[in-house]
This record gives sequence, structure tokens and C-alpha cells, in this order.
Amino acid sequence: MERLVIRGAGAGRRASGCGGAVAALALAALLAVPGPSRVSAAPAGPPGFADLVAQVAPAVVNISTRKVSTGRGEGPSLPQVPPGSPFEEFFKEFFDRDREREQQQQQQRRSFSLGSGFIIDPAGYVVTNNHVIADADEISVVFQDDKEVPAKVVGRDPKTDLALLKIDGDKPFPFVEWADSDQVRVGDWMLAIGNPFGLGSTVTAGIISARGRDIRSGPYDDYIQVDAAINRGNSGGPSFTMDGRVFGVNTAIFSPSGGNIGIGFAIPSNLAKPVIDSLKRTGRVARGWLGVRIQTVTEEIAESIGLKETTGALVASVTPGGPAASSAIEPGDVVLEFDGKKIDKMRSLPRIVAETPVGREVEVLIWRKGEKKSVRVKLGELPDDEQIAELGKPQEPGKPAPGPTARVGEFGIVVSPITPELKTRFQLPDNAKGVVVVEVDPDGPAAQEGIRPGDLIVEAMQEEIKAPGELKAKVEAAKRSGRKAALLLVERQGDVRFVAPRFKE
Repeated sequence: MERLVIRGAGAGRRASGCGGAVAALALAALLAVPGPSRVSAAPAGPPGFADLVAQVAPAVVNISTRKVSTGRGEGPSLPQVPPGSPFEEFFKEFFDRDREREQQQQQQRRSFSLGSGFIIDPAGYVVTNNHVIADADEISVVFQDDKEVPAKVVGRDPKTDLALLKIDGDKPFPFVEWADSDQVRVGDWMLAIGNPFGLGSTVTAGIISARGRDIRSGPYDDYIQVDAAINRGNSGGPSFTMDGRVFGVNTAIFSPSGGNIGIGFAIPSNLAKPVIDSLKRTGRVARGWLGVRIQTVTEEIAESIGLKETTGALVASVTPGGPAASSAIEPGDVVLEFDGKKIDKMRSLPRIVAETPVGREVEVLIWRKGEKKSVRVKLGELPDDEQIAELGKPQEPGKPAPGPTARVGEFGIVVSPITPELKTRFQLPDNAKGVVVVEVDPDGPAAQEGIRPGDLIVEAMQEEIKAPGELKAKVEAAKRSGRKAALLLVERQGDVRFVAPRFKE
């Protein structure tokens, strides 16, 4: 007979005294209670997902890719023989000849990749991730019954990691529809279907864990985080709402080991759908373009410009020839709303602008010099990086700013006019504007904000600086007015940003 051992806080010690006797009696009484005459029915569990799976699973497919590469064999290796051995030259000549013959025969190697996808149109349009089919020579779509159909690429968008494929068939394909991802809530149930590790169609369930995740994978990161089991091979597969609509495209996982730990990321349908629609129509993605460089509004910057909240996107620079340059938007403006949509965080603006149709004239609410102002901008089409760089090149050289050097003690810096000697010393461009920082107190407020010798201070308190004395006067005026910091526009090797050093206490 097995002996039941009960251990508590005093595990390993023998029970003694009255407490031990009482415990033994209580256990005996518990064991003496008669059980029920029959086994009671177990309480009903939560509703299952079987009906939902039967509804949507036929439209979820596996993506198989193949890449044919050409390599050369290394040939056999020379056996180890003692140096100076009479066999050394014999083996060397034999193996060199064999290796040469082997290298002349090119070998074809085929690499395989497996992912997931889903059909969004009965005509056979399939959505997946761009990284699933990138550089593939052959792509196939595999259905649940193992039927394999060749697919061709309609279009790809590396910026959002989305791709659209096309397959052909004798009859309409099963398909699923997009959900409104703005309506899904943290805590809602969700279902994921995909092809983890090439095992085939696999269903997992969970909840929506978070929204608006930025994993720094691209310029439009706005992932929905889910805790359903997602592994390698699930990429490109759908996440479903409980009414069978796709609210996200499963794209990435966070995992130190490479396996599922309950942190997966899906591209929201409201971001994916316009991209896929554009690929379907034209094979490419046309995005709206404002033509500004932006940065986060910090507490110091907000205080220095009189903004009560750290919200919006601060315009650091305006691209020459871009849509913003043709409107009233200026560096130093804070974009609070765009086309009626509030900009809570800086990184929300690029995504909202990109989703706006090219050519639309929109209203932009900005914060400028202590007050709100509404301007209208007609969006252009986002050019490629090379075209943007060309637009950003200065057209006219500036002139050196006059005046003597000045020590701005509030920030711990010394600034100077831009002279030929300083241009050479700090490799400043010919069209450099503002004043140049020549000394920085390593313990001062400016150093804490990353300012260093060679930086150009172009503006102070959103007004242009042409001489060192102007900077000193504006900083002192800001301090007298009760500000805790002063907003500076700093340029370093063509990179422009706003900083707001705090005044020394």
C-alpha cells in the first residue's frame, strides 16, 4: 500500500504536540466522507472554434518556394602524409587533377522555404509576407488536400513586408474577407491558422495582447500583438476575429530561442488592405507623401514651445520641392492632426500620410509659436530614397554669418560665426547657415542633449539665427520669460533635429 505524505511549511520535520494530532484527525475525517453515488457531469467548457475553423480554413494555404542556385564542389581533400614523403607529390598531383575536374562541373542546388498565406478573392489572389517569397525562383500554393498550384507574383511591398500572388483554377477558390482592425480590442479572442515548421495547416487560438507595437522592422510599424502560438512557417498567415474575418497578417515573433513564447505580431488589416489593393490594381504601391522630416516631441521641447502635452510630430525640416514646401508648413511646426486624425505619437504620422490617397488635399492642424493653426496640403506620391535625396540637395549657397563669438553660459557652449577656417576644421558645407558651436562644457545642458563642437545652430525659439549675439539674446530672453528650456534647431552633417536644453538651476 502506498503511503500518503503531506508536507507543509515544515516539510521534512515530524509533527508533534496537539497540532499534529488535530491535523491527523482532520485528514481522517476528510477521508471518511462518503463520495457521491454517481459521477456528476463536468461543467461545460468555453465554446469551441470548430465551426469557425471549418468556415475559414479552406481559404488558408501553405506557400512553398524554391530557389535554384549554382555552386561549385570543393572536391576531395588531400590526405595527411609526412612531409617529404615520396607519396606527397603523387597524392598532390592526383587530388589536384580530381579537384579541378570537380570544380568544372557546376552543381545546381535547390533551397526550399515554407510559409503561409490566405486567399482574398475567388479569382485566386493570395496574400502572404514579402520575406516568404523574396528571391524565390518558383512559388507554389499548397491546399489542405495537398493539391499544389503554381503561383506568380503580382506585386511586393518590402516596406510593409506584404506580397500578393495569383493562382489559376477551373472554379472559384474559397476566400476570406478583411476585418476592420481598428475595431478589434485588447482582450478579444482570436484565431490563427498557418503552416508552422512545414507541418501543414495548424490552428491556434489566443487573445489580442496589445496594439500599436513598433518592432522597428519598417517605417510603418503598427503591429497588433497576439498570444496565439505562432512559429516559423506561420509568416503570411491570417489572424481571424470570431466572425471569421482577417484582422491581421502574422509576420513576426519575439523569441530568444526561435520558438513560440506567446508574443507574435500581425500587420493590421487596415494597413495591409490598401497595400494589397494597390498591388492588385497596378502591381506597385503608391503612397501619400508630405515631404517633411519629423521627430518626437519631448517634455523639454513641449515646454519650450508652450505645448501642454507631449503629443504630435515635430517638423525638423521640410524637403525642397515636396508638398509641405509648397504649403505653409515650416520647420518647428508640430503636426497635431492630419486629415481629421489625431497624431498621438510621432510615428503615427508617416503611416497615416502613407495611407492617404495621392493627390488628395488635406487639412493639417499644427502648433506654431504658441497657437494652433490650420493649413491645407496637397499630397504628392512618395518617391524612392534616391529621388528624395536629390530633392533635398541645397540649390543656393548661403553666406557666412557675421559677428564675434559669444558664450551662452546658460547652456555651456561657445558659438562663432561661420568662417572659412571653421568650414575646413569641421567640414561644414558651403551653404552652412546659423552659428557654429566651437566649445562645449562636458557637464553643461547642451552636452547632455548631445550637442558637440562643429554643430550648427540654425534656429532658436523657432526664429532664424544669423549671428552669435542673436543666439545669446534669444536664450536669455527665454530664461527671463520663465521657460525651463529653449528650443534649438541643430544641424550636423546635413542631419537636422530639434533639441531643448534645460537652463541651469
